[in-house]
Amino acid sequence: MKKLGILAAIVVILFAVIIVLTNLSNKSKLENNPYGTDNLKQSTIDLLDDENYQNIILPDALREKIASGEPVVAYLFSPECPHCKEMTPRLMPIAKEMNVHIDQLNILEYEKGWDEYNVEYTPTLIYFEDGKEVQRMVGAHPDENIRKFFEEVVLK
Repeated sequence: MKKLGILAAIVVILFAVIIVLTNLSNKSKLENNPYGTDNLKQSTIDLLDDENYQNIILPDALREKIASGEPVVAYLFSPECPHCKEMTPRLMPIAKEMNVHIDQLNILEYEKGWDEYNVEYTPTLIYFEDGKEVQRMVGAHPDENIRKFFEEVVLK
């Protein structure tokens, strides 16, 4: 019985240490984050230092950019979406290679984006020009489809 109590105490201590370390890690990641808030879901916090998620745009800034009439490539994603997790690490290097700037809107954190941009599934890549949607690509696509979208729609 005494051994069981000691084992239970060790497990509790280990969990406490894990919680403390996670909180410390999150605190450092949240400093100067692009969302401007510390109230983020853990899956978003986990992406803050991921090189593929460094073009985060806030909803108001995206609306303003689209309304300005300048060309905008908006990538609406959720950090919990398995298709986004699969496509983003391929999409962002292709965009960089082809000199296409992508603004990334996290619709897990900004749920109004679902309705505002008529998103049915993530990931959704939308190209806007003159304040209007020109074309979109929904779901995870192979690299050749991404390149074709950039060549035929964005860089035309």
